[in-house]
Order: sequence, then structure tokens, then C-alpha cells
Amino acid sequence: MKLAVRGIETGFVEGVRQGGSDANGQPALSRKAIGPANPCRHCLQLIEEGEDKLVLAYRPFTGPQPYAEVGPIFLHQRQCERYDSERLPAWFAYLQPALVRGYGEDDWIRYETGDVVPGSGLAAQCEKILADPGIAYVHIRSKFNCFQCRVDRA
Repeated sequence: MKLAVRGIETGFVEGVRQGGSDANGQPALSRKAIGPANPCRHCLQLIEEGEDKLVLAYRPFTGPQPYAEVGPIFLHQRQCERYDSERLPAWFAYLQPALVRGYGEDDWIRYETGDVVPGSGLAAQCEKILADPGIAYVHIRSKFNCFQCRVDRA
């Protein structure tokens, strides 16, 4: 099965970069990246240490509902290209562990799909979850429950 892996939408990212509100109605905070674990959720690349980043609350759903979790994410403060590929970024293999969850068309979690897997097993787990026609998409999150990306069928 081919996967469709994309960063969060450019329109949203540009809005935040121009002072728009995050999921909590606040502007993003500008900070320097410290350490190696600063993934931009738009280009799905790591933000270099010392580079400017935006920190904001993000809800990867169209609106509030019981399963629409909100959590912190990072974005490059500078322009970057939205990630769009059939493969997960190589650095996802280092997510130790990662959380995966399948969702239905109604954006509700399908509990039987939830799992904790090593980063190296993420692609296979996404394919397994998406083999069920009742699953619309998968979210990948870090062990801290921070949203990383959405994965669809290609």
C-alpha cells in the first residue's frame, strides 16, 4: 500500500507566521531551537539548533469535538516547503517510541488501532491500520503525545 504523508497545510502555517492565532486563540511564540528534537510540522524536517522556531498549540482537526486533542508543535519561523511524500521522513525511525492511532471519517479515534511502536516500525503499522476500509487516516505522535503528522492512503 502506498502512503500519503504530508505536513500541516501551508495556509495555516502562513497564517500563524503572519500573527494568526493557534488552537488556543493565541499568537505563536518565537524561540530558538535547543537540542536536536525540534521537528517542523510543515516540512517535517528538524529545525537546526539555534534557528528561530515558532511554538504554538495545534489541533489537527477542523473543529473541536471530544477526540480533537490540542497540543504543542513547532514550525520553522522562516519559509519552508510543505512535506508531501509516500514515505515517512527518515528521522521518524528515531521516534522511540511513537504513538499511532487510526481515525474514522467522523474524526473519532478507533481504539482498536492505537499502538505504541518503535519509530522503525511506523510505516508498516500505518499500512496495517489503513488496510481496514473503516479507517480514514492515521495520526503519528511522539511518546509525549505531540502531533507529528497525518498519514492517508495514497
